[in-house]
Amino acid sequence: MKKLFVAFATVCLIAEIVIAGGLVTNTNQSASFIRNPARDASLDIDAAYFNPAGLVFLEDGFHFSLSNQTISQKRTINSSFPGMNQNEFIGTVSAPIFPTVYGVYKKDRMAFSLGFNPIGGGGSAFFEDGLPSFEQMVVMQNLPGQLTTSGIPTTKYGLDMAFDGQSIIWGLQANASYAITDQLSASVGIRYLIAKNSYEGHLNLKINPNQPAFGSIYNGLNLVSAPRFFTDAATTFTGWNTGAVAFVAGLQPIIDGGGGQVLLSNGTTVGLTTTQISQIQGLVTAAGQSPAGITIATAQAILNAAAPVFAARATVMAGYAVLTSNKKVNAVQTGSGFAPIIGLNYKVSDKLHVAVRYEHKAAITLTNETEVDDVNLYPDGDETPSDMPANITLGISFKPVDKLTLSGGFHYYLDRSANYGKKLGGSFVENKDVIDKNFWEAAFGVEYELTDQIMISAGYLRTQTGVNIDYQSDFSHSLNTNSIGLGGRYMLNENLGINLGVMNTFYEGYIKAFGTYNEDYNRKALVLALGVDFKF
Repeated sequence: MKKLFVAFATVCLIAEIVIAGGLVTNTNQSASFIRNPARDASLDIDAAYFNPAGLVFLEDGFHFSLSNQTISQKRTINSSFPGMNQNEFIGTVSAPIFPTVYGVYKKDRMAFSLGFNPIGGGGSAFFEDGLPSFEQMVVMQNLPGQLTTSGIPTTKYGLDMAFDGQSIIWGLQANASYAITDQLSASVGIRYLIAKNSYEGHLNLKINPNQPAFGSIYNGLNLVSAPRFFTDAATTFTGWNTGAVAFVAGLQPIIDGGGGQVLLSNGTTVGLTTTQISQIQGLVTAAGQSPAGITIATAQAILNAAAPVFAARATVMAGYAVLTSNKKVNAVQTGSGFAPIIGLNYKVSDKLHVAVRYEHKAAITLTNETEVDDVNLYPDGDETPSDMPANITLGISFKPVDKLTLSGGFHYYLDRSANYGKKLGGSFVENKDVIDKNFWEAAFGVEYELTDQIMISAGYLRTQTGVNIDYQSDFSHSLNTNSIGLGGRYMLNENLGINLGVMNTFYEGYIKAFGTYNEDYNRKALVLALGVDFKF
């Protein structure tokens, strides 16, 4: 029964909300990205993130960008594991506030930029009914069967379980860009990452024991708190033990005086009260014997044998009360790291730009700050690796005609050389043990200027995961996706523009076979974005 709550600990690991990007990296870093995800050769203000080297082609002056995305995601997990109360588990992931802020100062051949954005995580995941992994543990332990075998008829169990996991990695970056020639520019920069994960959850187990002797509510018809039942059972057994021991001693003088062969029901003739007779009869019944027609000596023998049994059962019930006690988790993990960034932009012509950016790995170690941890998953002060991987991006932007821009991008994440703190069997493993190939994504986009004020755009983003079956589980899995972005930009004047975008992400489901049963993981997500770009 001790294993029943191990799975509750593991489900609290879920918190990622990656819509576009690698396993842990967000690349949806502007409202313009949502309407067109191929931003890697951008020469607009969001190049502060996507293409810092291209900032030298902005007009001289100050440039700013403020945007927010509202992200919603639904996760559905179906399990064919037999015997569970339910087979479909639904989680909601939301990030109503997902901001990005950029500022650039451009002068002659140089540009200096700052950026602030959620480079990883950025949302909260809530599973109202938990996950299959926990319920499977309950089924495998067969608690109703165990109780029935031990003399407490039980046919059902119930779970009151929920958790809320929140994860965010803020990135604060600075870049300096320089036009080496009229065609070639370069950038160097650094990003400071601040990570915080929060986990809060509870788990309460219920059963329907049919044992009215421990309380009238334990009639087999109601699902009741398991720890409350076991506590009441322990209290009852302890009381029976105390009573049995007392009556064994109290009946001895009557037996020594020759009253041992008197029927218990006639005990008033040898000094017992009717209340005492009733209590002794109740204890004999609790011991599994019939009090009808027994003598006082027989009653004493039954109680003498039953007393240690009552005491042992009280100990067992008290242990069950501890093992099934309501569980809570309230913990925070924090850490930080640095990632150097370098970039190049080559202006082939006024109509064609090619860009490349490389971001080094940021080594991050999370430290637990734990308030409540009934499952001992987050011991206060313990550390967990949570790196942000190195990544390289390639981008191209081409204007076949003045009003039309075509763009493409490719992103490659070096997941296998990072350490995400992944666990298998309770122990940390290296990324290369659960990731066969590095994650990549490819994007294509088109923008068309309807008028001097209105530009419309659309784009497509494909992501391809490289994890293996050992990585995939109900609480942490990676799926291939196809995303479509639509939107546009409206220029209020030559210095102020508004970007609007919507992106729908379609996840390719994954079925993991466990031999005798399967689990099916799927998701769907929608992003709405609004941004303002201005300069002076």
